Amino acid sequence: MSLPKTEQEWKLKLNPEQFRILRKKGTEMAGTGEYNKHQPDHGIYECAGCAAPLCNLIVVVGGLVTFFDAFPGAVSRHEDVSEIINGMTGNSILRSFGRIRTEITCTNCGGHLGHVFKGEGYGHPTDERQLSFRLIISIKFNESMPAEDKMNPKF
Repeated sequence: MSLPKTEQEWKLKLNPEQFRILRKKGTEMAGTGEYNKHQPDHGIYECAGCAAPLCNLIVVVGGLVTFFDAFPGAVSRHEDVSEIINGMTGNSILRSFGRIRTEITCTNCGGHLGHVFKGEGYGHPTDERQLSFRLIISIKFNESMPAEDKMNPKF
């Protein structure tokens, strides 16, 4: 699949909210979206920008889509230096409680997926979670999944 190369091509491929989040590093309100209360327990979550597989399980923490383990090589990590700010400007806060955040992006298309949070005590071996946004992930059901489960995923 050929990826868009220009901002205009991305605008044609994505809806306005997806473009704002994936390409402009925007955020979305907690507690919104199709995965807020219903998380299928089968399938693969993909990047809405390029359909690259990201992970196979999400959870909602504080009303936001979170995953603990991305597929190897699916996401890239970067120190979030998108803005030097005092407080809040636009949609991005550079420093969170005195720490510089780590941004995660789709390795395939470079789309902004969210941020990594560490040391929150969720009992996961890495002691971190990767916050993402429901508008920029989609689910692809496993081909081996029974047809009735694809039509009525377990929520």
